[in-house]
Amino acid sequence: MRYRIAALAASIGILSLLAAPAVAEAPKVTPLMSQDLVGLTGKEGMVLTVEYAPGASSSKHRHNAHTFVYVLEGSVVMQVEGGQAVTLGPGQTFYESPHDIHSVSRNASDSHPAKFLVFFVKDKGAPPVVPVK
Repeated sequence: MRYRIAALAASIGILSLLAAPAVAEAPKVTPLMSQDLVGLTGKEGMVLTVEYAPGASSSKHRHNAHTFVYVLEGSVVMQVEGGQAVTLGPGQTFYESPHDIHSVSRNASDSHPAKFLVFFVKDKGAPPVVPVK
């Protein structure tokens, strides 16, 4: 009887894992530097890296900054609202204006990670990412 209960509990545990919705892994953001910009009062430059696990993505957001993206590894799909989606690989770049809404930002692969470098020119102290509903 004890073995049947243990076997039933194990099978219920496995079934619940199979039935549970997949939880997307959040992007890993690593700040590299931030620097006041001489001659541009109230502005700063910020550099960071973003890593997406296979299949990972970000929700709709904006940066309120001039945003420059350089893909280091893998491939990513980028799109601003009203623009065309583009798939970028290592060495390719993407730009967002301070007024753009970043509607798509995701890893193009379900099996390989992606990593890119981001450079912002933004108001000093402003958050680099602002969620959009």
